[in-house]
Amino acid sequence: MIDLPGLGCSGQYRSRKREIVTDTAGAPVAELSIAPPLYIARAMAAQRTTTPLPADQRLAALHKAGAVFATSTAAGLDFESYIRVASRVSGLPIAVTRAQACEVSESVVAAFDAIQPARPVGAVSDWETVQPGQATAIWSRRGELFGVHASGNAPGVHGLWPQALAMGYRVAVRPSRREPFTAHRLVTALREAGFREDDVTYLPTDHAGADEIIASADLALVYGGSDVVAKYGGDGGVFVNGPGRTKILLTAEQDWRDHLEVIVESIARLGGMACVNTTAVLVEGDAAPLASAIADRLSTIEARPPDDERAILPTQSIESARAVAAFVAARAEGTTALLGADQIVADLGDGRAALRPAVHLLTDLDPGKLNTELPFPCVWVASWQRTDGLGPLRDSLVVGAFTEDDRVVDDLLAEPTIANVYRGPVPTYYTATGLPHDGFLADFLMRTKGFVS
Repeated sequence: MIDLPGLGCSGQYRSRKREIVTDTAGAPVAELSIAPPLYIARAMAAQRTTTPLPADQRLAALHKAGAVFATSTAAGLDFESYIRVASRVSGLPIAVTRAQACEVSESVVAAFDAIQPARPVGAVSDWETVQPGQATAIWSRRGELFGVHASGNAPGVHGLWPQALAMGYRVAVRPSRREPFTAHRLVTALREAGFREDDVTYLPTDHAGADEIIASADLALVYGGSDVVAKYGGDGGVFVNGPGRTKILLTAEQDWRDHLEVIVESIARLGGMACVNTTAVLVEGDAAPLASAIADRLSTIEARPPDDERAILPTQSIESARAVAAFVAARAEGTTALLGADQIVADLGDGRAALRPAVHLLTDLDPGKLNTELPFPCVWVASWQRTDGLGPLRDSLVVGAFTEDDRVVDDLLAEPTIANVYRGPVPTYYTATGLPHDGFLADFLMRTKGFVS
């Protein structure tokens, strides 16, 4: 059993209340200390009173932390051991887990560079650089203490919040109880690299403790589904990363055969578990041939255990997988199942099941189906006409637009509920330093103040 204590302002914290972390087959893997609300409140109060490290020290510590994350031992695990455990408990294929963990390392190193595109060109970060008699804007924090409710579907979510440390925030991280290893490893690495215990804490907790983190923080980042959006969506102090509902649109002049590879990769890459995986494909014209081709390609993916380097599909317990299949069957009523619910569950014989892809052809643009996002390669394909407008494409994290029509691109970019538009043969999971995800995190954490010296 791996011991995962909390990491508070006075070192490791082991609580009386523990929780067993299991892998997707139900086997116990780790014992996680659960911090009570009172402990969290005291730890975050101590963080609030701490002055941030100077910017040059924060920069140096972040650069070092990226390497430490990828090379050190934390909770008794070297990097490859950590990858194996994280894959086991999340069900994410091991090769995807490793790739995302490496991206976390790179994102920590690049945290300072990543926030710069969000800084207004007329603003400076340090008032001491302002010349006497000069009037300018200062880029300033909106608060001091940042709370994070991390998700457990993939390590990559932990590549974002270290940007808050780059901006001078102190950060309190509540890890997912499903996959608490990445957060523990990252907080340990940040401390080894030069951040103080008060700068960043690791606070595993239950729902009551999670509410305390939000209450004690000036600003917070939360991940989750529609229930999380409903709970926090109206709170201006909470940055909600909810469902992606990512889509692809092909207009009539496009030959889908030229783009099939990108479409299939957008659906299945990252195990189909990410918010940037394609959930729906809309085609101007007859969608049936493309839907059939997608199903043919996805049907060739073999079901393998997550620790197989060739694995592509995610795994869950056999009971959870059957529940997912039952949900898909109910949601798909009235559609044509090209890869239906009856074949989703691939029993691996050890209490786990891989989730085979699902492909359904819709007879209409039902938003309930088009926006059904599930943690495996599951896609809904439908015909679209110009007269349908942007309604079926709204509320999307990414829209991949395969079109030569500039007006379509203009309309997509003007639609407030679409966060990102990728034109042409770009997979919807594409990311890069300086490219916003759901806006820049710095847009939420920073503001400009007028300053005259």
